[in-house]
Amino acid sequence: MKIALSTETLIPIYMKNFLLAAFGLLFLAASCVKEDGGKNNNDDQISEASLVEPEINVQMAEPLSQQAFSGALEIYPCNNGSSIYFGNYISGKLSVFNGFYMIVDGNVSGQYNRELHLPIGDYNMVYWGTPKYDEPIHNAPQIVSPGLSEGADLSKLYFTLRSIGNELYSPVYDLVYAVKPAHIGTDALQASLTRISAGLKVIVKQSDGSAFTQDITSVKVNIGNIAEKVNFYTAQAENMTKTIQFELARSEDGLSYQNATVMLFPSAENPPLELIITLQDGTVFRLQENLTSTLSSNTRLTLNISVGKILPDGNPGDFTYDRWHESNENIDFPIVD
Repeated sequence: MKIALSTETLIPIYMKNFLLAAFGLLFLAASCVKEDGGKNNNDDQISEASLVEPEINVQMAEPLSQQAFSGALEIYPCNNGSSIYFGNYISGKLSVFNGFYMIVDGNVSGQYNRELHLPIGDYNMVYWGTPKYDEPIHNAPQIVSPGLSEGADLSKLYFTLRSIGNELYSPVYDLVYAVKPAHIGTDALQASLTRISAGLKVIVKQSDGSAFTQDITSVKVNIGNIAEKVNFYTAQAENMTKTIQFELARSEDGLSYQNATVMLFPSAENPPLELIITLQDGTVFRLQENLTSTLSSNTRLTLNISVGKILPDGNPGDFTYDRWHESNENIDFPIVD
């Protein structure tokens, strides 16, 4: 099998996945819970006239410039200088529900928003979002979002991988993030978002350039040493021991198997890649190689994999925003008779 490595930039991708990501973020809000010790009581009912609805303007950070963000954005107001969640006033009453916005070119758009309404004062704002895409990405990302309660310490909460069984996990949403203080009453909420996830695209072809046999029933990829979780407040990836699995699709001409870009939490160095090819007769070929690249935040790796001829009776052988820093890596698996 053959894998290759270069550097360039990729811009995010399409509306179907964007909306999936938006509803994924809404799940986090739906998972919010009120604890008995929370602050949501009659004492927190205040005049709506005394609350401020801040303006929103968000960019995505890039080394040389910035680009306006488009996508779904959630904002979590914390107490000034801390990671303790403050909450948001709805109908004049303090609630656990954070701000949710649909953003186009850096500004709020549409009617499906849950605006922030806060008393004048200083806050520490935590931002999480999912960008809108202009090219296809994996259409079934999953993530486990933490439950949120009033007064929760966000530094003790995590986004985690979702298990699909057999010690394997699903790809995740593309996530962008920022933390920035703000004074409500004078400041618009402005932030430069940084991409937390890494992207992986795999293209498999036969070394002789021929079409793959129709006897193949599935081609799957396992990529290991992926972080299990990302801290909700710091966005730091932790426990890089997990394996993500996703399936490749056969091209119409049968010359390749490939996937729309999958999003992953960052990996440890040189993560192991396994290509699993299953035939109709139940024969399974497993081809393994450690990558020379690391799947880092804001990086998309394109793996161009070349395999020997696959026959039933033989073996194929051994985003302004952070734009992607794109890499390509080639792997060759020679023919094994």
